[in-house]
Amino acid sequence: MKQLYFLVGILAVGVLSSCSKGGDRGELTGVRERSFRAEVPFGMVYIPGGSFLMGQTDQDVTFSQIAQTKQVTVPPFFMDQTEITNSQYRQFVNWVRDSIAITNYVGDDKYYYKPGKGAAPNPGGKKYINWDYVKRYPVMSPKKGNNSSAATAKLQGMFYQGDDRVFDRNELDVRILKYAFAKMVLRNASDYKNDRTKRRSDFILRDTVPVYPDTLVWLSDFSYAANEPMVEGYFSHPAFRNYPVVGVTWRQSRAFTVWRTRYNEAYKDKRHLPHRADYELPTEAEFEYASRGGRIGTDYPWGGPYIKNAKGCLLANFKPGRGNYTDDGGAYTVNVKSYFPNDYGLYNMAGNVAEWTSSAFDEAASTFVHDLAPTFNYEAKASDPEVLKRKVVRGGSWKDIGYFLQNSTRTYEYQDTAKSYIGFRCITKYLGRDLRDKR
Repeated sequence: MKQLYFLVGILAVGVLSSCSKGGDRGELTGVRERSFRAEVPFGMVYIPGGSFLMGQTDQDVTFSQIAQTKQVTVPPFFMDQTEITNSQYRQFVNWVRDSIAITNYVGDDKYYYKPGKGAAPNPGGKKYINWDYVKRYPVMSPKKGNNSSAATAKLQGMFYQGDDRVFDRNELDVRILKYAFAKMVLRNASDYKNDRTKRRSDFILRDTVPVYPDTLVWLSDFSYAANEPMVEGYFSHPAFRNYPVVGVTWRQSRAFTVWRTRYNEAYKDKRHLPHRADYELPTEAEFEYASRGGRIGTDYPWGGPYIKNAKGCLLANFKPGRGNYTDDGGAYTVNVKSYFPNDYGLYNMAGNVAEWTSSAFDEAASTFVHDLAPTFNYEAKASDPEVLKRKVVRGGSWKDIGYFLQNSTRTYEYQDTAKSYIGFRCITKYLGRDLRDKR
C-alpha cells in the first residue's frame, strides 16, 4: 500500500512539473533568466525618484532671466554618500600604475591568468591580468612575494630619470599614468540613427586621459599663498586619505566612472554581484534633486534659509564672513563625512568641494531641456571653441561664499581645467521602478 502511495506521489509531481513548464507545450514563457534583486552599492545611498521645482527658491535679480524655476521629474538612482576621496581615487591611480608596470615593464607571465587545464591559449594573444595575484604580490613592492631584483630593475623606467631625479630617489613619473578607454556616445547615435552613411564606430568615444591629479593647483589657484605643504602631501599623505580628491579635470572624473564600471564588471561573475547600470557623473538635475533631500523650496541641503543652526554652529565648509576660513572647522577641505548629512544621507552636498556634473553648461538650458530626466550634454571636440567645453559645477566649496552653497546655484568650469576646490562623486541608475517595489 505504501508503495502505491509513493508511486501516485511521483506521478503527481511529474504531472504538476510538466504543467508548470509551459515551454514543453509550445507556450510563450519568456527567456529563462536568473532572478534579480536590487541592492544598494557599497558606499552609496538610494535616491527615490520624484518631481521637484528646479531652480531658484527666491528671487535672484541677476539671474532671473536665465534661471527660471521649472518642475522636473528625476527617475531613481544610487549616489555616492560622500565625495570621492583621495584614497578611493588612489585605487584608480594604482590600478593604472600596476597595469602599465605589468604590461610594459615587468613582462612576467605569473601576473596573468593562465588557461585552464587542457585549454588552448587565447588565439588572439590577449592576456588578462590576475588582480588577485597582484594583491598578494604587489608589483611595485620588491620586498614582497616573488618580485626579484631583476623585476625591480625593469621597473626603473617608470621612475624619473637623469636630472629629473631628486637625491637619486625612485619617484614615480606620473606623466606615464594614462588610462585609455572607449565609450558609446548614445546621444550622438540617436541624433544620426537615420543616417545610413554613419557606422557604429562613428559614435564610439575613444580617449586617453592622464589620471594623476594636478597637485600644483594648491599654488596656481592662488596668488602668493604658502600652500606648498598641500602640494606635497594632500594627495599622497595618509592624513588626507578621507579628504575629497581635488585637482582632477572633468575628463579625469569621467575616466574614473568608466574605470569603476569596468572594475565592477570584472568581479561580477566570480562574486555573483548583481548587474548594475554604468557609473556616471550626476546630471545637474540629479545633483540638485539629491541635494534637496526631498525637501521643498529650501535654500540649502539641510533646509532653511540659514547656514548656521540654532546654536550658531556653521553647517558646511565654506568661506564665512570676509574670509574667516577656520570658523567652520577647516582652513581648506575637511573629512568627507564632516557635518550632518541631508535627509537622503548625503554628506557635503554643499561646501567642502564643488562637484563636476555630466551636464554641459548653457545659460538658457532650463528653457529647452525636457522636464523628464533633464540634462544638456555636448561632447566637445578639441577643435571646438572654449565656450562649448564648459561643464556645470554644483555645490560650492571651501573657498566660496554662502551664495554658491545654495541648492539652485549653478556655475561652470572648463572640462580640461583642474582646481583645488572641485571634486566629484558618482551615480548609477536604479534598474526598475522603485527599490521598495517587490514585484
